[in-house]
Amino acid sequence: MASSPAGVRSPQPSRANGNINLGPSANPNASPTDFDFLKVIGKGNYGKVLLAKRKSDGTFYAVKVLQKKSILKNKEQGHIMAERNVLLKNVQHPFLVGLRYSFQTPEKLYFVLDYVNGGELFFHLQRERRFLEPRARFYAAEVASAIGYLHSLNIIYRDLKPENILLDCQGHVVLTDFGLCKEGVEPEETTSTFCGTPEYLAPEVLRKEPYDRAVDWWCLGAVIYEMLHGLARPLAQLLFPGTEWKSL
Repeated sequence: MASSPAGVRSPQPSRANGNINLGPSANPNASPTDFDFLKVIGKGNYGKVLLAKRKSDGTFYAVKVLQKKSILKNKEQGHIMAERNVLLKNVQHPFLVGLRYSFQTPEKLYFVLDYVNGGELFFHLQRERRFLEPRARFYAAEVASAIGYLHSLNIIYRDLKPENILLDCQGHVVLTDFGLCKEGVEPEETTSTFCGTPEYLAPEVLRKEPYDRAVDWWCLGAVIYEMLHGLARPLAQLLFPGTEWKSL
């Protein structure tokens, strides 16, 4: 699948019928009846992710189902479509979850994503406590490749953490969840939105200062620390012991 052109403007909903322009990812012939929905594998603010089996060929996908009413009410269509833009570009890289196609009904949006069945890195860290250095190095190299690819497209990921790193059936990493990505950030440019997961925020983000793509490398450093030393004492708590950590 070809990636969407750089600089694609976020599509806006049609006032006539409430539809959202899904752009080049749209498959007008697809419908929910094409799939057997098997179980919920993730939840978010505007919907959930379901493991689904396509009836025509038996292929498994992770289908993200979003409530259009909630998205439009909260004027979040721009953010949803920005995530879609990133997902479309991801199909060009083996360590990033990609969007295969999308469709909609009057009430819902459906994003048909690659299904990665090896579980979260977080799960494996919880079970094994820590990894030996060769294994941690292997995962870190693949994550660095994925982050570098996003940066080459002027995208800052902003939410790297073990929960967003999946393992496939062959043991390779696959990054997922691109809702906090920032598009269009040139190498020397900065942004200032305060977002991310508290334990992995770079110092400049915590200080609410402008930041650049280097924040992703800080997050990778925190993940490497946890792979080698375990999840019990997050790096951020060691560096900022007087900070009270709360969910954003």
